[in-house]
Amino acid sequence: RRPRLHHVYLVVFQVGCQIADRVYDIPRTFPLALDLGGGKSHIAEHLTKDVVQRLVLTETSLQTLKVNRPSEIRTQQVLADEEFLPFQENSFDLVLSSLTLHWTNDLPGALKQIQQVLKPDGVFIGAMLGGDTLYELRCSLQLAETEREGGFSPHVSPFTSVTDLGQLLGQAGFSLLTVDIDEVKIHYPGIMEVMMDLQGMAESNCSWNRKSLLHRDTILAAAAVYKEMYGSDDGEVPASFQIFYMIGWKPHESQPKPLKRGSATVSLGDLSQIKNQDQS
Repeated sequence: RRPRLHHVYLVVFQVGCQIADRVYDIPRTFPLALDLGGGKSHIAEHLTKDVVQRLVLTETSLQTLKVNRPSEIRTQQVLADEEFLPFQENSFDLVLSSLTLHWTNDLPGALKQIQQVLKPDGVFIGAMLGGDTLYELRCSLQLAETEREGGFSPHVSPFTSVTDLGQLLGQAGFSLLTVDIDEVKIHYPGIMEVMMDLQGMAESNCSWNRKSLLHRDTILAAAAVYKEMYGSDDGEVPASFQIFYMIGWKPHESQPKPLKRGSATVSLGDLSQIKNQDQS
């Protein structure tokens, strides 16, 4: 049975559009950009050569890298891993990443390498799945597996929290950080369709030492739990995808800097008096 492509790629396509919009929000032209995981990111097809003049696409899969995406930008394809970038420091004006970083074994190291390959005043714009992604599926599987097998194993890859992400970006050396959250909810006939789509997106669990198989009666129990706890009146079940969007800049002397400690001319304790004076 062929996977339903409109379900499998809806999240990926929407996130690619959102990242492209954030590129357009920056009033400059980027001579050279890097798209990590660009073989399936759907970012380049929404960009124009007036904004990005040259684009390097990386992928860990040669087959995925060869997938042709419509784009007017001159591109170069490189087989590379986000954790081992084969580029010199200070090479790129812009680095993009759409829904690939949650797969990395060393997220702090990957962010540090992204910061290093950026030129000073270069910008990183990325998106990754957040900690509440697929909470309906995870909860249903855990309850069913605990009941039927006396314990549970993770069957969906773990995700980071928004607090941790902000700290990791700062530790990697980025400045002027922005992290915001979005949620995409897709409805399915049942749990089997959810799990089939995750396999189509390659978003099942790749953790070390995981338990790979679910027994049939456990899946049936999880399906019942899913429908009971989260199902709608029409019999469908939701699958939630929490998306963390992040923007970080490589420091440069031209960027705004915080005022020195103690340089303020007004105390916070005086704000109420100022407000009363304005009202009078």
